[in-house]
Amino acid sequence: MNYRHAFHAGNFADVVKHAVLALLIERLKEKEAAFRVIDTHAGTGFYDLTASQAARTGEWRQGIGRLMTHTLDPALTDLLQPYLTVLKIANGGGELTRYPGSPWIARELMRRQDRLTACELHPEDAATLRDLFEGDRQVKTIMLDGWLALGSFVPPKERRGLVLVDPPFEERDDFDKLVSGLKAAHRRWPAGTYALWYPVKDVVAIDRFRADLARSEIPRIIRAELLIRSRAATGRFNGTGLVICNPPWKFEETLAALLAGLAPHLADGPGAGKVIDVIAGEQKA
Repeated sequence: MNYRHAFHAGNFADVVKHAVLALLIERLKEKEAAFRVIDTHAGTGFYDLTASQAARTGEWRQGIGRLMTHTLDPALTDLLQPYLTVLKIANGGGELTRYPGSPWIARELMRRQDRLTACELHPEDAATLRDLFEGDRQVKTIMLDGWLALGSFVPPKERRGLVLVDPPFEERDDFDKLVSGLKAAHRRWPAGTYALWYPVKDVVAIDRFRADLARSEIPRIIRAELLIRSRAATGRFNGTGLVICNPPWKFEETLAALLAGLAPHLADGPGAGKVIDVIAGEQKA
């Protein structure tokens, strides 16, 4: 495994993914009962934007860097509030120099009764993740292949929660793994909410992925993409996608408003915008 998220932390894909993650957690908090967040590809959990890895690519400047310097519409600010609050805490209320990864965001938003399981396979990153949460009784970090974690830790004892699957997409069969992993996990825990991330690069592979999900007989799946340029731009990272299984009530409308608000700030060419569609509706009786 060669992927290191430190090179890409805070990019446009992180902005979308983590804003949605924060909104999903806030919806879970609407009920008093405890929940668990399972992060299958957690990374190190925290990133220094001034360090050599982030500075080498500078991707964060076109992502969170833009968002923090642009004037945002009040409606978008409201939707981003949980995410922006965590960013403010991560930076001590000062200048943007640090970016929290998904496990840190989840932990910051959790309540006393909630729990986090964070998995990372890369040995060095797994050690950094472990040290970040050392002594935190609400967090369990595990050095483990995220694909194994997807089947190993569901259902959680809380019986409520969210599984975030954010693979590095280093392998050609990662879309197939997303489908098979969701099918296996859903059989064991059909009530869980699942958020599956993917890059918008290979349109043919994405269309096949959507068709495979539609044939999976798993109910209640929506797809959301934010495009920073046309999906058809060849060989480029044109957007970021999320498939959400068992979304909260009317979450499709929330996603549509969020992505419509973000698209003008993150756009990088013609064709920028959003895609929201229902892959599978309610299960038929």
